[in-house]
Amino acid sequence: MATVSHPRIRPDVLEERTYQTTIADTATRANTLVVLPTGLGKTAIALRVAAEYLLRAPARSILLMAPTKPLVAQHARSVAQTLFCPPPLVLTGEISPQRRQALLSPPQVVVATPQVIANDLAQGKFPLSTFSLVIFDEAHRAVGDYPYVAIGQALRDTDARVLAMTASPGSKLERVQAVWANLGIERFELRSASDPDVAPYIHGTEVERVEVPLPTELRQLTVYLRSVVQRQTELLHRMGYFPGQEAGRRELLAVGFSLRREIAALRKRGETPDGRLWQAVTAQAIAMKALHGLILAETQGVEALRKFLGGRGERKNGRVRPSDRAFLGDPDIVELQRKLDRLDLEHPKLAVAVEIVTQEIERNPSARVILFAHYRQTADVLVLRFSQNPNSPVHAARFVGQASHGTDTGLSQKQQVDLLDRFRRGEINCLVATSVGEEGLDIPSTDLVVFYEPVPDEIRTIQRRGRTGRFRAGRVVVLITADTRDVGTFLSARRKEQRMHEMLEKVEAQSRKGPLAPPPRPTVQSTLDELPSS
Repeated sequence: MATVSHPRIRPDVLEERTYQTTIADTATRANTLVVLPTGLGKTAIALRVAAEYLLRAPARSILLMAPTKPLVAQHARSVAQTLFCPPPLVLTGEISPQRRQALLSPPQVVVATPQVIANDLAQGKFPLSTFSLVIFDEAHRAVGDYPYVAIGQALRDTDARVLAMTASPGSKLERVQAVWANLGIERFELRSASDPDVAPYIHGTEVERVEVPLPTELRQLTVYLRSVVQRQTELLHRMGYFPGQEAGRRELLAVGFSLRREIAALRKRGETPDGRLWQAVTAQAIAMKALHGLILAETQGVEALRKFLGGRGERKNGRVRPSDRAFLGDPDIVELQRKLDRLDLEHPKLAVAVEIVTQEIERNPSARVILFAHYRQTADVLVLRFSQNPNSPVHAARFVGQASHGTDTGLSQKQQVDLLDRFRRGEINCLVATSVGEEGLDIPSTDLVVFYEPVPDEIRTIQRRGRTGRFRAGRVVVLITADTRDVGTFLSARRKEQRMHEMLEKVEAQSRKGPLAPPPRPTVQSTLDELPSS
């Protein structure tokens, strides 16, 4: 295997790949957005460009940013293992602003989360002008109010080169235009599995769709929740807040956006919102809560629904919120809770997920598996289920973010890094992960990825799927509850991904002629498109 030879790159560390050389050469000459399938070496390209700038501008620093602390730690390790340079400086929110400022001593390689860089820039405490190269990993995030946008704005007053990288920029042209404009992009480098210089490095990923039936008892519970949603949306329709009587999550979010905007406009004029407006606010809130409960009933099961309903009755600042009180007082919700109290039933996905993971590890004892679950509670239940069988070959651990919610404790950065190291060594062979495990983590030996539920977002779908198939053929299993919104979610993500590929090909052709046009001004709909799924 031929390896990269460069004065600033350690021998026999980076494999020489033609497409990586081509992209790196472009990125050293112009601000470049790289779109490359997961597992094809975006980090290797970043390291090659960084090595060149260490050589060209030895008196200046390099900044590499990534959205999560585990990913920052991973990049820092790659820099230390690959480049001839002092140990990289890692900056995260766990280090105080004063300490961060004291640690900055150009020239150096700084690896950081964008939040700390944006915060320090806002305080005038980050010397951006001393950097020759700024690398944005997971660059599709450079939209809206994400810190990448403020950092990109600040870079316009410097001569630093920009390298932006992502595997999945999204299916909307406006989003790519926004990333392009926000980061000052000049060149576009796109590769797909069909490109001849990439094809030899593509490993097949088999995607299986496994449908499970929704038990009759759970289906009966959904009738009450649907009734609540329908009754509240009909009320909103009569009040003139949207033309159709049926509404999904997106339509209800749009109603909520409009109501908040109407209330803000009244208050700005010194007027008080009337009872009719507050009635609409309450109806929208009840409909959203019932819709979320419906999703839980269909895709997660009894315990998740029970916990959600219980949380609505918790006091905040000494009182229960009016919308929660109205929701819990709805006759259908009262009857739902009465039936729920007598019901002890697992969602069938739980047993199917456990069986699929167990069979994979029994078949291949050295296998590594990532099981993605949207909700922490589901992740906890899955880990508990694996641990209840002392003879199980599955050694599972939950991998979640740092935030704690009441008794639900998050993982510190050190705990996250330790878990990933144990996973690589095989002490843990199944990570049960929430969304924190989706982006960029370099776990090359993952053989199977399981989606406990499909996700509607094409970016998250691609990120999850990309955790396998990096160095050998991988397998992806998506669990779907039959005849529920799971089916539509799965198909929606697939359509969006197809549109993304078609759009990127057009962007690539257009970029050869010149910079992309700036994105249109945000609308209510485009704002909603940026919202995460429930």
